[in-house]
Amino acid sequence: MLPQEIIRRKRDGLHLSDQEIRFFANGIADNSISEGQIAAFAMAVFFQDMSADECTSLTLAMRDTGDMLTWQDENLPGPIVDKHSTGGVGDSVSLMLGPMIAACGGFVPMISGRGLGHTGGTLDKLDSIPGYNSTPDNSLFRKTVRDCGVAIIGQTGNLAPADKRFYATRDITATVESIPLITASILSKKCAAGLDCLVMDVKTGSGAFMPTEDTSRDLALSIRDVANAAGIKTTALLTDMNQCLGYNAGNALEVHEAIEFLTGKRQCSRLKQVVFALCTELLLLAQLAESRDAAMAKLDAALNSGKAAEIFGKMTSLLGGPADLLANYQTLLPKAPVIRSVFPEAKGYVSHIDTRSLGLIVVELGGGRKRADQSIDPSVGLEHVISIGDSSDQPLATIHARDEAAWQQAADSLKTSVTFADSPTSAPAVIHEIIC
Repeated sequence: MLPQEIIRRKRDGLHLSDQEIRFFANGIADNSISEGQIAAFAMAVFFQDMSADECTSLTLAMRDTGDMLTWQDENLPGPIVDKHSTGGVGDSVSLMLGPMIAACGGFVPMISGRGLGHTGGTLDKLDSIPGYNSTPDNSLFRKTVRDCGVAIIGQTGNLAPADKRFYATRDITATVESIPLITASILSKKCAAGLDCLVMDVKTGSGAFMPTEDTSRDLALSIRDVANAAGIKTTALLTDMNQCLGYNAGNALEVHEAIEFLTGKRQCSRLKQVVFALCTELLLLAQLAESRDAAMAKLDAALNSGKAAEIFGKMTSLLGGPADLLANYQTLLPKAPVIRSVFPEAKGYVSHIDTRSLGLIVVELGGGRKRADQSIDPSVGLEHVISIGDSSDQPLATIHARDEAAWQQAADSLKTSVTFADSPTSAPAVIHEIIC
């Protein structure tokens, strides 16, 4: 089989067989296919698309280029479940969802990523906890899942190595936005993690990876269909990213918010809606609840009893974090040297927020990466970010910065990221659609 013939067939809009796709995926993994051929194939798919069958074949072929996690030997008394998000600003959902699902009887081996572009990464957030080991060995990973019901870590072992090389080429050839390639990239790793059920959070709006609702829905439908065809029961949600999801955006600041959410001290209503909606779908998929009302009741109990918070504390401790994190998070989490609010210059009510710009402000402060090898400052970010409909008599945000110059740059950018109108504007719905 010749790689160039497979590329030509896809270039001409022909349907690729499972055998052809597997040949190409294996060639990506073992380096027998060149970077130029990967780029040509990606561009052919970008313009000619893939059928659901082709996308499923690509997903499973990339999964099969590496290791597969299996959980049967652990004899866990519940289903293996997970959640994935396309990324957002102020999106700390995973930090609450994992412990809450574990408190309801699920087991969550959550393999997460670092920040990408303007979106924050779950691993970067957890790395702001002193001592937290986001890349444990397989033994500690399994022990944490077994003992806590949840472990949130980085990509482990040799999972879907073809995807790692494929994505690196897509990233530099303007082919990242292909829906079948996004689908296969996400699901090849999820399939390798040995999941029974998955809930997908697809963001839409000014801070989303795919800002239009139509493209976000197309991606959600693709992921749902391919995941189910690959044997993982999956539901997808379209959720709003036209403003910061929680109160805060920034690594330690979002961990701070997550702990206060889990312990009941403070819960942003938008964030709570998304957390509960995603958790509810997972509980239904995993048959851990018989109805949405029953699922909501179980989630309320997980929070109100303190069980979810206890699980979060135990997970972070087992993975190297402080045993007293829940009690002393305000002193244990890193703090920026300059913490000061910035007020709007315009008058009226917030009518629009450039949420992507908010994420880039965090990156410019040092809370994200401009290069893959760059270290980040976990203490910086935005706290108490203003919301759509709020009046101009309150701060745009409290900026946490490493110095005065960085604070001023962030303040100037923030003022141009928020638009005001004379009368109040209704905020968009938080949950746009549930795609079962």
